[in-house]
Amino acid sequence: MNEGQPARRPGGRSARVGAQVHQAVTDLISERGYGNFTVGDVAARAGVADSSVYRRWGSLETLLTDVALTRLNARSPMPDTGSLAGDLRAYAAQVAREITGPDGPAVLHLAVALSSTGQQGLRAGDILRADRMRQLQSMLDRAHERGERALDALDVLDHILAPMYIRVLFGIVPLTPDYIDGLVGRLL
Repeated sequence: MNEGQPARRPGGRSARVGAQVHQAVTDLISERGYGNFTVGDVAARAGVADSSVYRRWGSLETLLTDVALTRLNARSPMPDTGSLAGDLRAYAAQVAREITGPDGPAVLHLAVALSSTGQQGLRAGDILRADRMRQLQSMLDRAHERGERALDALDVLDHILAPMYIRVLFGIVPLTPDYIDGLVGRLL
């Protein structure tokens, strides 16, 4: 660090503004749906100037993509319970908590809406899928190293994650532990 320059604090004003803007987007998606608000609406809800939003994100589509990627790109550690069945149950429960939490349905709807908005939306979808597949593959590789039956990451996506996402998108909740265990059991 150079003398005379203030130290940058992680979680300072910039992080607070980002969190406020992200929350404003998810609130507006919940209330109005995709395509029914402007950068001005987001800025007003977040308590910041329009120029702050434009300076950081450049456009509403870029902001919406950032919100979807940040909120859905779960960075939680992958469970390591010692068995594939345990790992899948723990992972599915973790995903269920994320997507049924206060902002989960709004963010899922945003991700679906972005997928039809052109190249940027398609890239966001690609990034989300790649991240989920990397997470799943790390869990499946660990199971394979323990000598357990190897599953395909797409099978986990198709048989565990997709049904949960569909239920949340169509308002068929809660995702009970019995329902999640049933998804895992049928796959195994």
